[in-house]
Amino acid sequence: MSAQPERRGISLRTTLLAAFAYVLLLVIVALEVPLVTNISKRVDSEIKADAFEQAQLIATTANDDLAHQGRLQGLVEESARNVGGRVIITDDNGILLADSAGPGLVGSSYASRPEIAKALRNHTAQDERESESLGESILFTAVPVIHNRVPAGAVRVTQSVAAVHDEVRKDVLALIGVGAIALLFGVGVAWLLAGSLARPPRQLAATARRVAGGDLGARAPEAGPREEREVAAAFNDMTARLEASLEAQRDFVANASHQLRTPLTGLQLRIEAASRKVASPAAEEDLREAELEVDRLSGLLTNLLALARGDESPGEGQAMALGHAARAATERWRSRAEGHGQAIELDCKPGVEVLATGEDLGIVFDNLIENALSYSPRGSEIAVRCGRTGRFGSLVVEDQGPGLGPGEAERVLERFYRGEAGAGQPGTGLGLAIVSTLARRWGGGVRLVNREDGGGLRAEVRLPLADEGLTSPAPGLSNSLPAGSSLEGR
Repeated sequence: MSAQPERRGISLRTTLLAAFAYVLLLVIVALEVPLVTNISKRVDSEIKADAFEQAQLIATTANDDLAHQGRLQGLVEESARNVGGRVIITDDNGILLADSAGPGLVGSSYASRPEIAKALRNHTAQDERESESLGESILFTAVPVIHNRVPAGAVRVTQSVAAVHDEVRKDVLALIGVGAIALLFGVGVAWLLAGSLARPPRQLAATARRVAGGDLGARAPEAGPREEREVAAAFNDMTARLEASLEAQRDFVANASHQLRTPLTGLQLRIEAASRKVASPAAEEDLREAELEVDRLSGLLTNLLALARGDESPGEGQAMALGHAARAATERWRSRAEGHGQAIELDCKPGVEVLATGEDLGIVFDNLIENALSYSPRGSEIAVRCGRTGRFGSLVVEDQGPGLGPGEAERVLERFYRGEAGAGQPGTGLGLAIVSTLARRWGGGVRLVNREDGGGLRAEVRLPLADEGLTSPAPGLSNSLPAGSSLEGR
């Protein structure tokens, strides 16, 4: 029976983390967008206000020094360092008296500049414009120099708009950094919280896989929030009921099979005795048919008892030699094979020991060989091989029968399913189901495929090697085989 593929998807922890991060990001964005806007406006207003105050201070200081060009030059150079821009002073005609950029332009007329003209009319001016000489946007602030209550000159302070924007950018980046730190801290807390919320479901899923693998005594820890504890408690109650139900079912099958053995044996002996006493050929034939039916019923009970034991915990395994078990099984079935004109070929590599019990290993060989003999025609050959495949011991039985029909790869390992080839053959439909149950019981698996060389079925059973240090079998089939070799059923 092939292992079910692992279902992958977004984990609960990832979902909770993504939801928390999304909400936290929305909150941070909702808070920071207005803050960034306000900061931009505030920084712009503060820089403009500071430039206006500096210009007013320079105008007040220069009021009494308009006739002293050296003092004015020192004043504009010092002020330029404070405001981080260029400072000029003109007289009442707009003639440049001092320039922080150097005295090279002193004496030039600035009367045509709109901001200077406005300041000389006793008005202040502040705005942004493109400077052709600098090739960038500038912020200019112009104020009049008042002497005896009339404009005696003008002061203009120019600053790079890029510097203003850099200041705004620094504050915005600082705010974004604070938001990023808050987001990282929140995501870290959410990671821990989501982990604590996702841990109980993961534990419950792990327990469910153990139960599905046959460990009906597994119980989920009842931890976490109240709702998760309730789910774990309900799961444990369901598992306990399932364990009790299956145990009762196994006990019933085992007890019924065991109790029916005695009357069946007695009935068989009486039929044999009666057949020796009757003189009528017709009555003797009827008794012979009755004896065959009793044999068939006895075999059915034996198979049911094997299935009941196969669902139980296997306990401690032993190192069993595959070659020895294979030779013993072929000897048991050789006389029947020869009676039907069939041959059994044995090829086993020495030194291969698997983890199992002699009884289970014998049942596996018996059912595989009997199945091969039943479906193979007269004159055919049954091949029995055993060896080592990776971490597993491999026992293979190949026949020359009809093989598998379309769509029967999974179903033939189900109990009582016979398939198209078995519809006309005597049997109970339990042989391969028993093989599959016992193989899984010891942490192995079964693979049934049609042979490519002339037809027939190739049945392979893999069991864990004893020298791999396995002390207890791994329930289920999904962990028993290497990747890419999932087993299929007939």
